[in-house]
Amino acid sequence: MMDDDMESGSLGPYQDKPRTFPNMRSKAYTPLIFRVLLGINVRVLVILLLLGLGAIFYIGASTSPIIVFVFTVCILSFLVSIYLTKWVLAKDEGPPEMVQISDAIRDGAEGFFRTQYGSISKMAVLLALVILCIYLFRNTTPQQESSGLGRSTSAYITVAAFLLGALCSGVAGYVGMWVSVRANVRVSSAARRSAREALQIATRAGGFSAIVVVGMAVIGIAILYATFYVWLGVDTPGSMKVTDLPLLLVGYGFGASFVALFAQLGGGIYTKAADVGADLVGKVEQGIPEDDPRNPAVIADLVGDNVGDCAARGADLFESIAAEIISAMILGGTMAQQCKIEDPSGFILFPLVVHSFDLVVSSVGIFSIRGTRESGVKAPIEDPMTILQKGYSVTIVLAVLTFGLSTRWLLYTEQAPSAWFNFAMCGLIGIITAYIFVWITKYYTDYKHEPVRTLALSSSTGHGTNIIAGVSLGLESTALPVLVISLSIISAFWLGRTSGLIDEAGNPTGGLFGTAVATMGMLSTAAYVLTMDMFGPIADNAGGIVEMSQQPESVREITDVLDAVGNTTKATTKGFAIGSAALASFLLFSAYMDEVSAFSHEPFKQVDIAIPEIFVGGLLGSMLIFLFSAWACSAVGRTAQEVVNEVRRQFIERPGIMEYKEKPDYGRCVAIVASASLREMIKPGALAIISPIVVGFLFRILGYYTGQPLLGAKVVAALLMFATVSGILMALFLNTAGGAWDNAKKYIETGALGGKGSDAHKAAVTGDTVGDPFKDTAGPSLHVLIKMLATITLVMAPVFL
Repeated sequence: MMDDDMESGSLGPYQDKPRTFPNMRSKAYTPLIFRVLLGINVRVLVILLLLGLGAIFYIGASTSPIIVFVFTVCILSFLVSIYLTKWVLAKDEGPPEMVQISDAIRDGAEGFFRTQYGSISKMAVLLALVILCIYLFRNTTPQQESSGLGRSTSAYITVAAFLLGALCSGVAGYVGMWVSVRANVRVSSAARRSAREALQIATRAGGFSAIVVVGMAVIGIAILYATFYVWLGVDTPGSMKVTDLPLLLVGYGFGASFVALFAQLGGGIYTKAADVGADLVGKVEQGIPEDDPRNPAVIADLVGDNVGDCAARGADLFESIAAEIISAMILGGTMAQQCKIEDPSGFILFPLVVHSFDLVVSSVGIFSIRGTRESGVKAPIEDPMTILQKGYSVTIVLAVLTFGLSTRWLLYTEQAPSAWFNFAMCGLIGIITAYIFVWITKYYTDYKHEPVRTLALSSSTGHGTNIIAGVSLGLESTALPVLVISLSIISAFWLGRTSGLIDEAGNPTGGLFGTAVATMGMLSTAAYVLTMDMFGPIADNAGGIVEMSQQPESVREITDVLDAVGNTTKATTKGFAIGSAALASFLLFSAYMDEVSAFSHEPFKQVDIAIPEIFVGGLLGSMLIFLFSAWACSAVGRTAQEVVNEVRRQFIERPGIMEYKEKPDYGRCVAIVASASLREMIKPGALAIISPIVVGFLFRILGYYTGQPLLGAKVVAALLMFATVSGILMALFLNTAGGAWDNAKKYIETGALGGKGSDAHKAAVTGDTVGDPFKDTAGPSLHVLIKMLATITLVMAPVFL
């Protein structure tokens, strides 16, 4: 049982000893690109920056005034993010013991990041060579032949886009981690003064990361689009049409997906293996509090929050936005071509403008969360969720207004004067869908609501009933989101179809584009939602630093409240991400069918699952989701076993740790988790990339011998369709069950049902341990997997024909 002194933090002589937390490495790590930039003279750097901006705006002006607008907004938003960074870094870091812990976390996170992204970059280069070989020996489409775009040009363009997407995704992940490892200690320090100040610092730090991630996704695609437009002389006689240009950007989305998948897998395995190991031995066996400095795995656990939640989620949302923008641009171009719209650039560039406005409205939402004048812990703690929700409401109201403005500006056409209004309604459906998704996830994961309280109550009768209740809650939580997605897809498709846009044969053509606009609506507040997500791990780390540096209980109370809200915001972001993944995958699936038609010169409008081979493709797609989830969870289990054994060994061999007479070896646990997670991420990641290529190629050969030329492409379409459906349901189940288990434990820790150390608490810790790989490894990796399957089939389509 826990000693009262231990709970209150008055730990006797140990507190008087100098607290030194060992560095994981001898010196701080800075990526090569930043080291090069820091080595350049400031004046030279300013001149280079101005020349770069000049070149960007020149290319933009040569392309379209819309691109110039997008560039301007992105650059202004980067200036806002610099202001946020300076504001956060100007805050004090607190006493030396907090700084020492923060430095240890930072060293561990940056060391793992360097090794992980080193491995990912090698795999990316290898895959780029494979793509190059495929594209050099594939057929060309009629559009490419008519525009004079040869095989080699097409191959180099796709590979360049892939590598740029991978690089930007990696930078997005690094930015997320860079700010979180510096903000955590400042939030801890602020919690000694007031809850509101701590909340504001965590929100602004998350906001910096979110603005950079969304801004980079938008400006990356805009620069690529404008460069190809100018370089290939688009829309000049004998060259490529502007409506075919978005297909050249597919490699960018694939590169982003590739990096995001491995970042999410590696980071997820790292964070949850350390968390499970720390909880099982520390909380359950030794009965010490979470993040207690005596637990050898606690630094590894805190490092994991940064590499698993901040870095990986930054890469995940970067990839979501990139995939959605590219698929919507492809569909906009296709529809404009079918309807013979005179200036199709508005329909193609619309997604970039929507996300530019997202940066503006989300910045307003972030700045709407202010600190209060009064400081002091004695002030009553406001509900942080209410404050964050107010900021989200401000963002949503502004998003509705700017979305309507964007549709009127870019989607108005003389052929169908009222079409823009229909598309504005599609956007509204998307925004409402996002809000409902956030609300549903909050309902199932926040301990203010009945589901989590019922789950906590089930803990009072033992570990088994807690697990049963958690699994059933997760399964039940799939119903409402699926109904909402179904309703939004059908209503957006119908609104698009009745917009008045018709093709040459007189058929209505706006349905798919309507769904694309709804997806854009859903992601039109992505920067603010990502801010709320980044808030979670920063608050979690702050709580760990407060516990390890043995601050008064009143400070830990503040960070506990922020941490519980962070669990809910992380869960809502995952719900939001899976909803957007479902809609984006639907669009990418349509783009894939269009591309197959272009290559094969045959219509490809439907997939008949009554054909045995195609039904088998569907089965393989569903199996892929279950096998991938199993491998991701078992990777956490195996790595956690190593951590548990190491922590037990330290407690047995060094009994002085429990009496505060000896320091645990934190570095050993960090090293174990880092090497194991890098080893374990390869198998599920390779499964996801290789499966669709192998299935498509094998069935292509079978189709060749049985006289079915499109069999490979059709089987891959079925695999994609079934994997998307199974993946959405599985991700919803895993994310919500895991989040609910975590907050049921947090609810009991507030003093309910016997509080910390009670039998109910021990059962809740078991539930939380089971839920950890669900919500932070397998679940988030599935969001990326769903979109990556769609982009990989789009890039590899020539292999299946």
